[in-house]
Amino acid sequence: MEQHNGNRPEGNRNDWQRNEWSRNEWSQDEWERQNRRRGGLARVFLLVGLVLLCTVVSISIVSYMRVIAPTVQEMSTQSEAVEPAPSTPRLPANRDPQRELNQTVPILPGDYGTNVMTTDTVKNIAALCSDAVVRITTEYVVDSSRNPFYNDPFFRDFFNPQSPQSPRVETGQGSGFLFRSDGYILTNNHVVEDADKINVYLTSSAIPYEAVVIGRAPELDLAVIKIEGEELPYLYLGDSDQVSVGDWVVAIGNPYGLDHTVTVGVISAKGRPLTIDDTVYQDLLQTDAAINRGNSGGPMLNLKGEVIGINTAVNASAQGIGFAIPSRTVMDVLEELETGVERVRPWIGITMQPMSKDMMQYFNIEIDGMDSGVIVYSVMEKAPADKAGMKRGDVILQIDGQRITDTTQVQGIILRRRVGDTVKILIYRDGEEMEIMVELEESQLPRE
Repeated sequence: MEQHNGNRPEGNRNDWQRNEWSRNEWSQDEWERQNRRRGGLARVFLLVGLVLLCTVVSISIVSYMRVIAPTVQEMSTQSEAVEPAPSTPRLPANRDPQRELNQTVPILPGDYGTNVMTTDTVKNIAALCSDAVVRITTEYVVDSSRNPFYNDPFFRDFFNPQSPQSPRVETGQGSGFLFRSDGYILTNNHVVEDADKINVYLTSSAIPYEAVVIGRAPELDLAVIKIEGEELPYLYLGDSDQVSVGDWVVAIGNPYGLDHTVTVGVISAKGRPLTIDDTVYQDLLQTDAAINRGNSGGPMLNLKGEVIGINTAVNASAQGIGFAIPSRTVMDVLEELETGVERVRPWIGITMQPMSKDMMQYFNIEIDGMDSGVIVYSVMEKAPADKAGMKRGDVILQIDGQRITDTTQVQGIILRRRVGDTVKILIYRDGEEMEIMVELEESQLPRE
């Protein structure tokens, strides 16, 4: 009997050997193919993995850069903010070429186009503008010979009045600022009026400069004085018409003789009238920045370092109320002041009276939206208003497009014009509005 291996399949021996051999050959080839396949797949997987890894790393780097970019930009901005102002600051794009006057670059702190208070704003303004602010002292010689009691033996023996041979010298003080590099200074008229000697103190020198008066405008409380010097620091006159209520301002002056005191506040109101010693000052800027005796004539600056007003008065009966002459008013008369030409006051030759709502109703004057105004009380013969056809009883509605609500407005507008200028006045007469053109002439009223 033929014996069989337990693992061998049934069948013919030759068939089994042939089948076994074929299976072995197939298994070897398949094994090699499978190994090659596995190696190829491994390389594919490795390549895909490297691509994915590079992609993830790239995305991570981009995301990181996006996160830190604002921080880097903020740090760069802060770094620029703390850099000192350049020695030759940029000029504003809207600088008036008519006001160049052969000047060099004025002192101006910081960047233009911003009115935002920062931690360094006031510090920069004080550092860059203070050198152009001056302290002014004046001396007045009082003639003692006018003493009515000296010639009376009784008063001379018992009260010993001052001898006529010993004139008394009184002093005053105020502030001002250089507006040209060759020594021209703006200040208030009342600071230097009737002074026999004017001394000007700069921060760069302990020795005072002696100044002379170049021009005065008493009705505007403005004066220009001059010291000898070249390449002096000075300030730029800005445009007060661009100032709004609530804007920050910086005042620099010498209150009570305390050199270069810096105070900060806001514009509280615009167009304020103020009467001082029977003189009416028009369109003043009101501020809550501390302004005291000695501040008169000093600059009121906006946050660009431009002079937008000249400090002129304080309200002694109230706290936190100061006034300044707008720079626009200064610009209107500056050419006359700095050339030494005596300013000629223009006029139109009328007397006026404020008109209340009750008066308007009484005279049957009906104007929409108007509850106060100005009525012409009289017109002087052959005066500019008379030549233009203005009559008693005319109601003044506008002058050069500006709405008129009180007499001080009319006075202020006319004073800022020049002799020879023509103003357009809108009046209300007999129920109708009409325009008249008035050419201003030299005032016939005596100067104070």
